[in-house]
Amino acid sequence: MSMTRLTRYGDDLYTEPDGDPDTLSNLGPLTGLAGVWRGAGGADQHPIDPGTDDGIEHNDFVEHMELQPIDRQTNGPQLFFGLRYHTHIVKPGEVETFHDQVGYWLWEPATSTVTLTLGIPRGQVLLAGGTADADATSFEVRAAVGSEVYGILSNPFLDQAFRTLSYRMVITVHPDGTWSYEEEGVLAIPDRDEPFSHIDRNTFTRIAPPTPNPLARAAAVGGSLGIGNLRSESRTLP
Repeated sequence: MSMTRLTRYGDDLYTEPDGDPDTLSNLGPLTGLAGVWRGAGGADQHPIDPGTDDGIEHNDFVEHMELQPIDRQTNGPQLFFGLRYHTHIVKPGEVETFHDQVGYWLWEPATSTVTLTLGIPRGQVLLAGGTADADATSFEVRAAVGSEVYGILSNPFLDQAFRTLSYRMVITVHPDGTWSYEEEGVLAIPDRDEPFSHIDRNTFTRIAPPTPNPLARAAAVGGSLGIGNLRSESRTLP
């Protein structure tokens, strides 16, 4: 990475900011996503054998999504507030997992940047990013294969047979407290002349509130459990 990308943080790349211990108060555009959610109206469009139904299959799905606040995170002067998430998807009336995914949503107030990390148990991960105002109710993140900053990595089979060229996800938080997403992965598949758009969308209703992050819970009872404090105390031990 070129050092010119770090100039906004100043010359000191090691000193960590303190930051507010209450993550829920500092999530910017991610605020409306915190909690436990259910989306019963999911829709999926994915590739199948091109000799069947024009090579496209459409599925409905039910999605359980949990997004819980984590303690503030730093990279030297860089400061993030975020949510750790897990989504589990099944087809209506079924038990077998249709899709499982874990990762983080991160908000960096200093640069108005939203970052998504995504990992699925079929051997694929990605890092996507975008910018948004702190009070935005809609925002988008993107990633592209080959990029060293917001990129996509796959296992050898997926890279050869269903190569994800690009990824985008649009989040919209609605006035009634629900939120929705639309995501698109553009795939290069050897038996097709044109890239295939794998599209998913859903809308969520909250079924439980978020659990405050550990530092916020400690502050609420007058404690302080930051790792920086633990480090400072350890230096005083014989």
